Amino acid sequence: MTVREMLERLIGFETVSRDSNLALIDFVRDYLDGHGVTSHLVHSPEGDKANLYATIGPHRPGGVVLSGHTDVVPVDGQPWSCDPFRLTERDGRLLGRGSCDMKAFIAIALARVPQMGNLKAPIHLALSYDEEVGCQGAPAMIRELVVNVPRPAAVIVGEPTSMAVVSAHKGITACRTTVTGFETHSSQTQRGVSAVMTAARLITWLEDLARQRARQGPLAAGFEPPHTTIHVGTVQGGTAVNIISRHCEFMWDIRNIAADDPREIVARFQAYCREEVEPLMRVRSPDTGIETQVLAQAPAMADDPHGPAARLALELTEGEHCRQVAYAAEAGQFQEAGLPTVICGPGSIDQAHQPNEYIELAQLEAGTRFIDRLIQRLGA
Repeated sequence: MTVREMLERLIGFETVSRDSNLALIDFVRDYLDGHGVTSHLVHSPEGDKANLYATIGPHRPGGVVLSGHTDVVPVDGQPWSCDPFRLTERDGRLLGRGSCDMKAFIAIALARVPQMGNLKAPIHLALSYDEEVGCQGAPAMIRELVVNVPRPAAVIVGEPTSMAVVSAHKGITACRTTVTGFETHSSQTQRGVSAVMTAARLITWLEDLARQRARQGPLAAGFEPPHTTIHVGTVQGGTAVNIISRHCEFMWDIRNIAADDPREIVARFQAYCREEVEPLMRVRSPDTGIETQVLAQAPAMADDPHGPAARLALELTEGEHCRQVAYAAEAGQFQEAGLPTVICGPGSIDQAHQPNEYIELAQLEAGTRFIDRLIQRLGA
C-alpha cells in the first residue's frame, strides 16, 4: 500500500475524539498482522477506544518510537468545500480531516512497514487516542511501553512541524469552574448571589494573573509568547435578564512553560475562591459555592536541543537547530517517563483544526524521506 493509499484509508475513519477509534485501530492491527507484526492494545477505561503499540525489528534497546495520535477534532460548523472524511486532491494538496494533524505521519510509518524487514535496531509504533482533548490516552500506553519495550534511544512525535525539529513545547491544564449562586428577582440584588457576576469576577482575576505572567515571567526564550498563558474559552450561565443567576460555568486553560507549575496557578485560584469570594457569597446563602475541576493535564516538554532524540532528528532532516512551539502534545508525557523526545512531522500546524485541512504533497514526500532515512540508519 502506498503512503497516499494508506492516508486515504486513515482519513476515512471518523475518529473525532468524542467517538470511538476502534475501527481504525482494528484496521492497523490487521494490517500489521499481515506483515508479521504483533500489536498490543491498551484500552480506555470504558473500552470504546484504544492505544496501539507494536515493535518492528529485533527485541533490543536503542530503537526509535514513532508516535502519533489517531483522534481528530470535529468538523461541526466548519465550511468545508469537500467531504472532510474522504481524501481529496486539489492544487498540490491533500484535503481531509486529520490529513495534517496527524494521520499523514502515521500513514507514512505504516506504509513503510514492508521496508522495515532488515532493521538492526527496532522501530516501535505508538498510536494513541484522545490527544485532542488533553492527551488523555497516551499515559497508559507509555506506562506499558516503559515496562515491556527495550529502552528506545529516542521518541519522535509526528505532530505537524513542516519537518522542523521541535525540542520543547508548552504544557496544558484544562479546567472547568462552576459557580452556584442564589436566585432572586433581579430587583433584589441585596438578597441574591449572581453566579454570572461572580464568574465574571473570577475571570477578571484570571486575566489579571495572565497579565502578571506576561509582565513578570517566568519567561522561556524561543516560545511565542515566551510566558505561560491563561485563557477562558467558554462561559455559560443565567436564566433570564430579570433573574439573579443561580448557575454559571466557564472553561479555561493554562499553557505553561516548563519552568512554571500550572498546579500552583490552579491552587492560587482555588485559594482566592475559598478565602475571598465564597465567604461573601455564603453571607447571603450557605448553599452557594465555587467548584473547579481539572479536566485534563499534560506536562510541558523541557528543552533538550542537544539530546539524543534532537541529534537524531536533526541528522535525518539535515537541520541545523531546534525550535519551540506553544501548543501541547504527548511529547512531554514521553519525556516525563524518562525517554528522549522531539516533535517532527509533515504538514503545517497552521492548517491543523481548520476547515479544508490539508497537507501539501511536498510535505508528504519530505516526511516519507525522513522515515526512509530512519529505516536506512537503523538497518545499517
